[in-house]
Amino acid sequence: MATVAIGRPATASPRALTRSTGESRAVRYTLIGIALVFLALVLLLPLALVFVQAFAKGLPAYWQAIREPDALSAAKLTLLIAAIAVPANLVFGVAAAWCVSKFEFRGRNLLITLIDLPFAVSPVISGMIFVLLFGAHGWFGDWLFEHDIKIIFALPGMVLATTFVTAPFIARELIPLMQEQGSEEEEAAIVLGASGWQTFLRVTLPNIKWGLLYGLILCNARAMGEFGAVSVVSGHIRGETNTLPLHVEILYNEYAFAASFAVASVLTLLALVTLALKTLVEWQQRRSAAGVADTDSPSERIAP
Repeated sequence: MATVAIGRPATASPRALTRSTGESRAVRYTLIGIALVFLALVLLLPLALVFVQAFAKGLPAYWQAIREPDALSAAKLTLLIAAIAVPANLVFGVAAAWCVSKFEFRGRNLLITLIDLPFAVSPVISGMIFVLLFGAHGWFGDWLFEHDIKIIFALPGMVLATTFVTAPFIARELIPLMQEQGSEEEEAAIVLGASGWQTFLRVTLPNIKWGLLYGLILCNARAMGEFGAVSVVSGHIRGETNTLPLHVEILYNEYAFAASFAVASVLTLLALVTLALKTLVEWQQRRSAAGVADTDSPSERIAP
């Protein structure tokens, strides 16, 4: 009997795809030109203007704006909020993705809808929801006041608002990935005697690691750059409840344009680093999907 070699499916080259679609060279160059002009006007030009305005008064003024006590306080608060909100969403995202992708139960579609809710609700509205719940005249306001617990216009409210608006990122990245992978490997590991934690750490986690990292990067970027929801619940107390985006707004409203753009350039640099990490993770995902990923069997992964 003749043997048939089964290899990696052939992929068409960009030139072959162009010939199959039938577009002329003029049409292709026109579309590329439109895309490049749009990106230059909407993305590159504003990005360049941020740094031009940031250094408009020279490097000493730039460093002074960044090293100002209020700016340093805002940076520390931004990092603290992200350090709390991102791990919380990590736990929630993995648990929600596991639940949705591995089990069939009544209310599953409702859970998926609730995960997507922060995408549909304006960040300002989500901030108002927390004010109505925990504010002085909110549902729990009297009880919180009696027990001297402060949520709104304090760190807890800002963390809650940030956690809410960033909740879908990790879950939404993992759900389709885990659904595509199925549960056969986990079932095989359990049959071979692995515990729940062994199955997760040695089978599930290696399979979702790049998607998980991708979701973490997006979640962290949104947490550090969130403005609307945090603005509503922060109270804008300078040096206490101002994050970097709120500090930029205050400086701009005070006509300290160079200082505001200097602080904004820090956020822009964080965005560029996030973009670079995102691109790296996407490249690694494609590399793993092309066959570079480990092919160990579940029995090898759970071996001591």
